[in-house]
Amino acid sequence: MKDLSLDRYQPEIPVLASIRPVVAGARWVSFQREAVAGVVATWGRRLEAASSWAHPCHLADGTEQTVRWVFALDVLNHCFWPDPGQPVWTVRYRGRDYSGYWGLAAALRRALEAGLPITDAAFLTAITIEDLERVFAGRGVLPMLPERAHNLREAGRVLLETWGGDALHLVEAASGRAARLLHLLTRDFPSFRDEACYQGHQVYFWKRAQIFVADLAAAFAGSRWGAFSDLEGLTAFADYKLPQVLRHLGILAYHPDLAGKIEAGLAIAPGSAEEVEIRALTLHAVEALKQAFHAAGRTVTSAQVDGWLWQLGQDDHFRARPYHRCRTIFY
Repeated sequence: MKDLSLDRYQPEIPVLASIRPVVAGARWVSFQREAVAGVVATWGRRLEAASSWAHPCHLADGTEQTVRWVFALDVLNHCFWPDPGQPVWTVRYRGRDYSGYWGLAAALRRALEAGLPITDAAFLTAITIEDLERVFAGRGVLPMLPERAHNLREAGRVLLETWGGDALHLVEAASGRAARLLHLLTRDFPSFRDEACYQGHQVYFWKRAQIFVADLAAAFAGSRWGAFSDLEGLTAFADYKLPQVLRHLGILAYHPDLAGKIEAGLAIAPGSAEEVEIRALTLHAVEALKQAFHAAGRTVTSAQVDGWLWQLGQDDHFRARPYHRCRTIFY
């Protein structure tokens, strides 16, 4: 295994610096700063001091296996919404039905308990769509199975060729630095390289890479493989649920043409100006909300604000307006 731990320098997380040109030049999405303080005052009581990993669908055995399982989980953690007219994909696990992210976690727990080596790099290199159909068997179909199979095969191959066949070595090479782990992930695994070009500017979102770091921190309660000295540097995880909530709260507003597309359920192209602006302004809005919480005497991280918005988005109240639809492996 090569020494690829980036020990010779201290990388930074480039996400927020990279979105500045997008925020400055945005014409499809606008940020309504005047709404921020009122939102914090009205809804801020629902922000928890810390997120918990405890859930029936999460693996948390305190061993190296949890690291490997979380890695597989976050390779696959994207795009759960169905095509129009299709049922929401749902799996049954231990007597309960789960959909979306929780359906993914439940399916991976179920697969592991059934003896399928979903955390083994060699197995992943040869995984087929038929294998995934068995893993994700339930009501409806999980979207993008060919892409998911490709990304798992890619992940297994990179682990074998570069990281001794084990995601644990990748995590340990970061030496407790979230920024290092992000750079290693996005350098070596194309499916984690969540980037775009906007008016000649390179934009870094790194959503699933950052989720992997945050998940490790939560799964190990900030110790062992979840101990990162720079965790506060993580940004929000730009997806399709957060902007849905932010728009409902009046913090984000869309150009009428973009709003019309979203209301009609039309697809937004990955990497388009509209999509990049939605995601970049989402990150910008979360930073403003974080500062508003600080001004109110509550010290929180961007990731905690993200979790708060995501939880709000599970309420029917915040689903009145649809989310933007973008078929992508990145969120």
